Amino acid sequence: MKGFIENAWQHGHILMWLLWPLKILYALVTAIRRTLYRLRLKPSYALDVPVVIVGNLTVGGNGKTPVVVWLAKLFSQQGLTVGIISRGYGGENQAQMLVDPQTPATLCGDEPKLIVNHTGCMMAVGRDRVAAAKLLIQSAKEQGQPIDIIVSDDGLQHYRLRRQMEVIVIDGHRRFGNHHLLPMGPMREGKWRSDGATLIINNGGASAFNEELMTLVPNELRYVATNQVVETSLVQQQALVAMAGIGYPQRFFDTLAKLGINTEKEIAFSDHQSFDQQMLSRLTSEQQWLIMTEKDAVKCQHFAHSTWVYVPVDAELSLTAKQKILDRLKEIL
Repeated sequence: MKGFIENAWQHGHILMWLLWPLKILYALVTAIRRTLYRLRLKPSYALDVPVVIVGNLTVGGNGKTPVVVWLAKLFSQQGLTVGIISRGYGGENQAQMLVDPQTPATLCGDEPKLIVNHTGCMMAVGRDRVAAAKLLIQSAKEQGQPIDIIVSDDGLQHYRLRRQMEVIVIDGHRRFGNHHLLPMGPMREGKWRSDGATLIINNGGASAFNEELMTLVPNELRYVATNQVVETSLVQQQALVAMAGIGYPQRFFDTLAKLGINTEKEIAFSDHQSFDQQMLSRLTSEQQWLIMTEKDAVKCQHFAHSTWVYVPVDAELSLTAKQKILDRLKEIL
């Protein structure tokens, strides 16, 4: 069913029109909610430090996490102490918690674990992003490293948290699908919502006006169990099964093809899918290796086989994109 809906959102299907009344209801409810926040009839909260939101207009994986990492590193290069908050999707924790390199991905979620591994920044997760941010700020003060700026992984529609900068990420291939709101289409909000954003990032497609192109550049392949580098040529010689539990698995499979890595089978899982050793061991024979995304690898390291590898990626953006962020940073600081 999930595959049918996603395909219908992209290519159209007459059955989608049965969802038109629900789309109108969704539009009404979200419009009322935005109005209540705008009129201050629903409370929103301003933190003691500036907040940068990284979000998207559609459901599904658009590439926000690499952008969060890119921003955190950029701000750190300016001498700022960066804190990061996230909802922590896929994690078992129900309250607010701090995340460090030792925190299991099963507890905090796969994306927070990946972000901390890449940035070394202090991070907090929780359903209540305001509470998570306050926990982060207070903990940083107690450690003698006050936070200068907070980057929020997702939260564009989380109006309860005020923000000084918004970065919107668009999937360059799927873009806005059929341009309809949920559930008739993939849109959380209309395209108008990008008006006023500091930066609109196009992930991997032909950039439209005012969009900055982002390329996800594969890094050195690594063993899941040890994190040690493995030669791409060695992986290319193996019989491979590829798996991806991300919002848009096909992007990963396309990346493998560009790297000259041929796979005998490609298996797509749901975003934030939890794994165990028995489940993944069944995917391959004794002669086959398993290749996965880094987002999946952080959940599998403690039980990974020696023939499991992953592909790290880094976000690459233009100098123009960097300058737009830095110009806005000067204004809010």
